[in-house]
Amino acid sequence: MREFLMNDIDVQKFMQALDNCKGNVYLINDEGDKFNLKSKLSQMIGLVRLIEGGKLAEAKIVCDNVDDESYLFRLNLFGEDNFQTK
Repeated sequence: MREFLMNDIDVQKFMQALDNCKGNVYLINDEGDKFNLKSKLSQMIGLVRLIEGGKLAEAKIVCDNVDDESYLFRLNLFGEDNFQTK
């Protein structure tokens, strides 16, 4: 499992992308808190803790599934304009 940093992304598109992931996806904030984003409760808690003043703070993403990692990395790299659901 490799991790990558999330840049300023569209949270709504990111949430849609999470629903398409096959395996567990973890968000790790700069304080070391780890949230399993396949859980809707963890999504709410994790994302609320990351959003500061309407902007997404720095966080790392780790995926159990390599395909999910590639999928989310492309969303992170290319942004919402090039985002396609699986």
